[in-house]
Amino acid sequence: MTQSERRAELIGRLAQERRETLTVPAGEQAQKRLLRALLNVRPPLPADEAFLRVQDAYLQEEIRRKGMTDPRDLTPAGPGAYLWQGDITTLRCDAIVNAANSALLGCFCPNHGCIDNAIHTFAGVQLRLACAELMQRQGHDEPPGRAKITPAFNLPCRYVIHTVGPVVDGGLTGRHCALLASCYRSCLELGL
Repeated sequence: MTQSERRAELIGRLAQERRETLTVPAGEQAQKRLLRALLNVRPPLPADEAFLRVQDAYLQEEIRRKGMTDPRDLTPAGPGAYLWQGDITTLRCDAIVNAANSALLGCFCPNHGCIDNAIHTFAGVQLRLACAELMQRQGHDEPPGRAKITPAFNLPCRYVIHTVGPVVDGGLTGRHCALLASCYRSCLELGL
């Protein structure tokens, strides 16, 4: 199955799941935007094995085409520290950190440019479901300054660490800084 066929299959299955009739656009970029939008608004539900096989093959090929970034190929900025700017969904490492919302369910805004949206899109529908199950067990929203870990599913990293930062409305306060520092500590305390 080609990427184009996989994309059409996924769009069709997601539209059927929503009980919508959609016309698949002709252009590749328009198809990619539609598929991403449908993935972004999909609630945290289980998906059947046939869907997951097609989705996983599609996402893994998309990441392969983007190219993966291996931290071992980067130049250290100092002992154990690297500065890198790029697409976090291409990092081949133990874990990446997601700037999550308090529900940990990802961004539901179609094609939004936030990191939460990108991570949930390219990890696949399994990530949102794993986060929903984690939050259901927890029984409440994730407070700022703490972190949770999930598998990364289709991303080249092994895990996604989700942390909720402080919401700054107005001036930056000492409390905001303390919560942000707690985010960093909480991620490190996961012991990877």
